[in-house]
Amino acid sequence: MKPLYKGSCLCGAIQYEIDAFHDKIAHCHCSMCRKFHGAAYATIAGVDSDQFRWTQGEAFLKPYTAANGTIRKFCINCGSSMTFSSPKASQDCIEIALGTLDSELDIRPDAHIFVGSKANWSVLCDDMPQYIEDRKSKKIARDEG
Repeated sequence: MKPLYKGSCLCGAIQYEIDAFHDKIAHCHCSMCRKFHGAAYATIAGVDSDQFRWTQGEAFLKPYTAANGTIRKFCINCGSSMTFSSPKASQDCIEIALGTLDSELDIRPDAHIFVGSKANWSVLCDDMPQYIEDRKSKKIARDEG
């Protein structure tokens, strides 16, 4: 079976394949994602571990464990942000930074999360739902965001 999606880090040392994504994709605006990705937000999508394979360069991955227990992995050569995992989430799930995809994606982000800590210079101009924290938290009314 041919994988549907392929991705890599900036220098190409690390490569992966994905057969299928979870159906929910979010733009995360938390301060840790902003700093790790060097951007206004990180776009991440979940993948079941049996649908994901490192095909090259797994030895180039370096984990960073934050104070809250989340683990972010990046390429030690080029610094590309690759994965995110939370101690609260299933260990059978990998969250991949979608900016590392080399393939076109046929699904789209459907929410903004952790908007309560978004950068004040970031303006959200779409109609996707916005949540103060994760999807289980309070949804922001359009006139609040």
